[in-house]
Amino acid sequence: MRKVLALLAVLALSGCGILTEDQPVGQAPPERGTLRVGVGDAIDTAPLRIAVAAGEFSRAGLRVELVEQQSQEDGLARLGAGELDIVFATDVALFRAAAGGTELQLQGEAYTAGRDTMALVTLPESDYQDVTAKKAPRIAVDLPDDLGALAGRSVLATAGVDPAGVEFVTTPAADMVEAVRSGAADAAWMVEPGITTARKEFGARILSDGARGATLDFPVSSYASSTEFAKGNPRALAIFRDALGRAQARADDPAVVRQALPALADIDATTAALIALGTYPSSLNGIRLQRVADLMHASGSIPGRLDVQSLLPQVTPD
Repeated sequence: MRKVLALLAVLALSGCGILTEDQPVGQAPPERGTLRVGVGDAIDTAPLRIAVAAGEFSRAGLRVELVEQQSQEDGLARLGAGELDIVFATDVALFRAAAGGTELQLQGEAYTAGRDTMALVTLPESDYQDVTAKKAPRIAVDLPDDLGALAGRSVLATAGVDPAGVEFVTTPAADMVEAVRSGAADAAWMVEPGITTARKEFGARILSDGARGATLDFPVSSYASSTEFAKGNPRALAIFRDALGRAQARADDPAVVRQALPALADIDATTAALIALGTYPSSLNGIRLQRVADLMHASGSIPGRLDVQSLLPQVTPD
């Protein structure tokens, strides 16, 4: 509750007024008045959180109830059980689920990587100071076979390291620095704000930017519903996509996100001002997202080519 009140104060000071509920004239009401939306990483989901606190969805005639996910696996499980209407996850996780037979429909892109928003990170005392120095580096990642492994493998391959020799060590995000310090890993795959925190507190350095080569401007995460839910609630989801798009567009101004982050995440204003930020797509783009699925296929993460266009809403509701 304190974080919500703090965010409302930020919105008021920044000129984002609290909006009132007002169903647009002439528009058919949504099939349901409330959507339960799972949320995760505070940076990725910042525009959605800000818009909900500011009443953007209520103004459009839809109540959005944000549900904190313990993990994206937890979110996908709760989506399948009908406990969530929309789930947040990395595109890698969503596409792996879709490739495995889970019927999903994408409802919006959340976040796209920018320079130094994801990176291979090492410590000053490490013997791994050049990305090509080891033929078989051990890389700490927070999840097995997710974005870190996919992009890390690609970045190392771009630098000339045989990705077949890379060993990924599953490590909780909070233990990344210790894994490198102890020698359990040669480098850690990290994202913001962890990168900035590690640099401030431990003098960590970026061994390689993670958004380069095949992962330049790489799609990171999205929101999705089940296909069955999408078929039964096209108007509610159309309202959600429209309001989310406006929220994402406002986040084109990094100051909007930086000002809100201390109220959304466990970081101070100084860290929020220093972190690298990516971008927030305002609409679904199948061509852009196909890059993720194609890289997954090329790396062997999924057995066949996934047609991402088939996961996008196909028909605009009346």
